[in-house]
Amino acid sequence: MLNRRTFLISAAAAPAAFTLATPALAAKPEIYAPNGIAIKGYDTVAFFTQKTHVKGDAAFAVNHKGATWHFASADNMKAFQADPSAYAPQYGGYCAFAVAHGATAKTDADAWTIHDGKLYLNFNKSVRAKWRKDIPGFVERADANWPTVLEA
Repeated sequence: MLNRRTFLISAAAAPAAFTLATPALAAKPEIYAPNGIAIKGYDTVAFFTQKTHVKGDAAFAVNHKGATWHFASADNMKAFQADPSAYAPQYGGYCAFAVAHGATAKTDADAWTIHDGKLYLNFNKSVRAKWRKDIPGFVERADANWPTVLEA
């Protein structure tokens, strides 16, 4: 006969047992692209050339690493096509601060930084302020975690 204590212990263990029996989830995609669109449709080249976030246009679209990238102009699209690694955000566009801490998180195109010629995106401006306190240290940690954080 079950007493209250045995019941509570069994009930508490059930969710853990269910979690262990759940099949593993697929790895996250290499590029953070809600609805298949990288950087939520912002032009990644514009961060470098215009020093701000500029919404891209679907008329200037390129597929790269399984995501669609939008650009504000044909010139920006061509620049990206010529050298995607020069313009694509680090860590697939996931929050750089989160990657430095062994996780992934969505990003806000308004929370960006260019450091040593590379684009880094963050979850929001508050997280970006933390990121900017030790960019070299966070980059080192994020580089060590990338891309294994996609497997979690």
